Amino acid sequence: MPNFAGTGKGSFVLLAVFAYFVTDSGTATNHQPMAQKFVEIEKKWRKYWEDNAVYRTSDNPNLPKYYVLDMFPYPSGSGLHVGHPLGYIASDIFARFKRLQGYNVLHPMGFDSFGLPAEQYAIQTGQHPAVTTEQNINDWQREVRTSDPQYYKWTQWIFLKMFQAWYNKNTDRAESINTLIEAFEKNGNRDIEAVTDDQSSFTAEEWQDMNEKDRQKLLLNYRLAYLSYATVNWCPDLGTVLANDEVKDGVSERGGFPVIRKTMRQWFLRITSYAERLLNDLADLDWTESMKEMQRNWIGRSEGANIQFPVTNANTTIDVFTTRPDTIFGSTFMVLAPEHEAVGELTTREQKEEVDRYIDYAKQRSERERLAEAKQVTGAFTGSYAKNPFTGEQIPIWVSDYVLIGYGSGAIMAVPAHDGRDYAFAKEFNLTIRPVIESDEAPSEGAFEGTSGKMINSGFLNGLAVEEAIQKAIDKIEEQELGERQINYKLRDANFSRQRYWGEPFPISGSRPAGGIAGNGNLQTDRYRGVTAGLSLRLGEHARWLHPRNRYNARLCRLELVFPALHGSA
Repeated sequence: MPNFAGTGKGSFVLLAVFAYFVTDSGTATNHQPMAQKFVEIEKKWRKYWEDNAVYRTSDNPNLPKYYVLDMFPYPSGSGLHVGHPLGYIASDIFARFKRLQGYNVLHPMGFDSFGLPAEQYAIQTGQHPAVTTEQNINDWQREVRTSDPQYYKWTQWIFLKMFQAWYNKNTDRAESINTLIEAFEKNGNRDIEAVTDDQSSFTAEEWQDMNEKDRQKLLLNYRLAYLSYATVNWCPDLGTVLANDEVKDGVSERGGFPVIRKTMRQWFLRITSYAERLLNDLADLDWTESMKEMQRNWIGRSEGANIQFPVTNANTTIDVFTTRPDTIFGSTFMVLAPEHEAVGELTTREQKEEVDRYIDYAKQRSERERLAEAKQVTGAFTGSYAKNPFTGEQIPIWVSDYVLIGYGSGAIMAVPAHDGRDYAFAKEFNLTIRPVIESDEAPSEGAFEGTSGKMINSGFLNGLAVEEAIQKAIDKIEEQELGERQINYKLRDANFSRQRYWGEPFPISGSRPAGGIAGNGNLQTDRYRGVTAGLSLRLGEHARWLHPRNRYNARLCRLELVFPALHGSA
């Protein structure tokens, strides 16, 4: 096994082959089959490695230190399954190399042992996951186990620190939620500059008049750890939310069960508060430029404008974020994500059946499929129209899954002459295509997405270069109170969606108003003995949540709050 652990019994083929050729000359004797020779050599050297603790890490503070950080593998069913072997092989080789160079290498081995495979194996075999997990990893002397309360009490501690904090834009840092409450008591939220989803304003008197439940609900809009709704990959047969990479062609990678897109209540961490700091601090990291560029693209900072499009014959508007407000004169229709909250309200009676059918179709498709799809163009007309605020033109409002709810507002002003996907959509549904940029680089067919050339068909922007037109369009939008200048990020708040009974408990009680801290937050799951083969389990149906002094009924908690496992990607 690697040099970071005690007496693990893993088999490294590379070392076995090396031992075979170097120690035993690589020749089979007495007509012994090569496979049998290999097994004997493997057995010999594994015993030697174990008896002599060859790869046991010894602490030597006199050596220079080197830290090699890996993702954790996880116990999977009847054996240890390494999810990303390429990464582990490379990092193990590198850790060994640094050790041979004379470094005191820290290369931790750990187990992300709340994984779905461990739970499914337990359900199939009628055992508790704690038992099968222990059997898989009980031969290590030094390790990190995420299912050990001595480990996850610290993730709970981190979660509570974020639950009890808000992000102050004025100080550009997180502060105790108590400072926010004190400000509310004095002046309401009049002078508060916070990263928040709440756009309402209230006075100190209105805050004082709120009951405790309403106060806690309001504070959730400010906390760094908060509850909200997200559209996720829900697998009814597995009884859990799946990450994008666990869904293949509309079914779960494990078991091949149908997966749908569903809006569910989730826990989030408001990491978008730190987007600008994350971006700026890349300059101080000793990373390759290509790695920094990957991070910049992941954060995805973009400048543009938020524009309000009035809906015809309705007292409402649709907000759109765009980085190209210069092209607004070329916006000839709008597209909403199928999950957009306004779809139901905007769909007319005549179009309801078609839109409902389309939304059901979109639920079967993963976000990755929706982003990657280039050939198939699909959508449904809502029957409603909005007014282009600059041209006054009535433009149709459509629904299509190439628009994602997680970026911007989940709605776009479609400019088919200057966006490839908008162009394909307009061609498919015979919608107006109006060019607003004249350029020698424009193709004879298709959308021109470049920024060279001059503005045409654009009223007060005519004749301007694109970059100048962008700024003048934003100025006009703000001047006419049609919207405002805005910075947006592709980075999204992290959400934790693993809703299974074998999961790390959140230190929040659903039996308290809007979710309260349960004791000191050090919750543990009771040893559950009722697993039945083939039964899809739910936390609220079978497990209890314990604290030395407090007991909360998990069924009640699940009705009020979700208790997903705090691990993994969502």
